[in-house]
Amino acid sequence: MLACAASSGAQERPRHGKLFAPVDLGLLEGPDRDLWQMPDRIMDALAIAEGSVVADIGAGGGWFTIRLGRRVGSNGTVYAEDIQRQMLEATSRRAAREGLTNVRTVLGTSEDPRLPKGALDAVLIVDTYHELENPVAMLRNIAASLKAQGRVGVVDFKRDGLGPGPALEERVDPELVIRDAAEAGLALLRRETFLTYQFMLVFGRR
Repeated sequence: MLACAASSGAQERPRHGKLFAPVDLGLLEGPDRDLWQMPDRIMDALAIAEGSVVADIGAGGGWFTIRLGRRVGSNGTVYAEDIQRQMLEATSRRAAREGLTNVRTVLGTSEDPRLPKGALDAVLIVDTYHELENPVAMLRNIAASLKAQGRVGVVDFKRDGLGPGPALEERVDPELVIRDAAEAGLALLRRETFLTYQFMLVFGRR
């Protein structure tokens, strides 16, 4: 995952900054994260089930990857993507500790997650969108990885400053995400409202 510098204006995109340090991964995994992030409901919203083929973009230390791995089971596959090898190594170790053999790590770039084309049922971008350096290019490549009915879920922090998450000036406006997605060939299907501190947008291929 990446760390962003502050933007110069409330409606501007946060600037890409230095990479999130792997030694600080513990900061992303508070004991109450399951309560406020509701991973099961996020997965339900994307119809992720036994046998699904999914991807976790900006997997970091694998917090969500592991939950995806449990959900899709031995007949499914989880692609854990990140642009830092150390993050992927941490995810691989975590999957091994959990006894998960369905997790595949992928070293992506700032523009391309390097996922198999036309193969995925769902792609999750959780707590990461506000850190993407080139979101339109990334979304365009993600769209190419989807099956015809595949879905992309973007979950990030609301701009009200409440709860956990980055500083207010580093948070992204969901309307900007929608515009980026449209430029990348994705259509907004719905907005989920069950999260307290975050928004969730669900997209599909046009």
